Amino acid sequence: MSDGTEMLYVYAIVPGGDFTPAGTGIDGSALHMVGRDAGPKAVVHRHTGGPYDGPDEDVRRWVLEHSEVIDDVWQTAAAVLPVSFNVIVRSDPDTEATASEQLESWLDDSAAALSQRLDELRGTCEVRVELTLDKDRLDDVHAEVGDMKAEMESRPAGVRRLLEKRLEKTERELVDRTADQIYPEVRGRIASHCLDIEEYRSTRREPGHTPVLMASCLMRSPEVPSLGAELTALQTAQPGLSIRFLGPWPPYSFADVTLDEKPAQPTPSTTAPEKERP
Repeated sequence: MSDGTEMLYVYAIVPGGDFTPAGTGIDGSALHMVGRDAGPKAVVHRHTGGPYDGPDEDVRRWVLEHSEVIDDVWQTAAAVLPVSFNVIVRSDPDTEATASEQLESWLDDSAAALSQRLDELRGTCEVRVELTLDKDRLDDVHAEVGDMKAEMESRPAGVRRLLEKRLEKTERELVDRTADQIYPEVRGRIASHCLDIEEYRSTRREPGHTPVLMASCLMRSPEVPSLGAELTALQTAQPGLSIRFLGPWPPYSFADVTLDEKPAQPTPSTTAPEKERP
């Protein structure tokens, strides 16, 4: 019977079997597994108190520790479904079900969908590619920009100011047009290396850079170097292209499972901590 206080903090869902998590969780918490031997299981720690909340520095540390557990699980388990930060399962005072019983019931009810998605994600990873056009390198591609800059050097100050406005407008039009022109080929070449691809809008935009493609890519882990080589070839073909290649990570953006809403239900994560590949 529940004493009304038991809670479990959930990190990830893994396939059934004898997997045992290594290391510790947030603030050194001991990790253990919840679930039936034959079905999907959850990586958890016993929790007290409410959700993790506090100063930004503490939250960043907790999120990183949460992500480190998922990363360790991803590298050692057969497959993983990452769970969002701050998912906590509580006991139910009405039914007197413990947090473990609540979580086991959810895992049982969702076993078919979870098992199918875990099978689909076995041996995969997520990478992100961010491709932009650098306005400052347009004169390497468009002679018109270089000619306008050269003309400005020999003109009086008042004329240069007018020419600068015309140059800014021309550069903006050229880079937008170039981004639209190269997008289909860029996306197609990247997608050819991926099992799935999801585009997104970046919250960070560097001055002078026009987005061409921002995408999360689901890949077979051994195929990551081939995508890196493809990106190198794209940059060689288009000198104004600037590329960021992030990951690999557990498949955060592709851990989607459609389930009925339930109280205290673990929810697959859709975000990953950003870190550059070495």
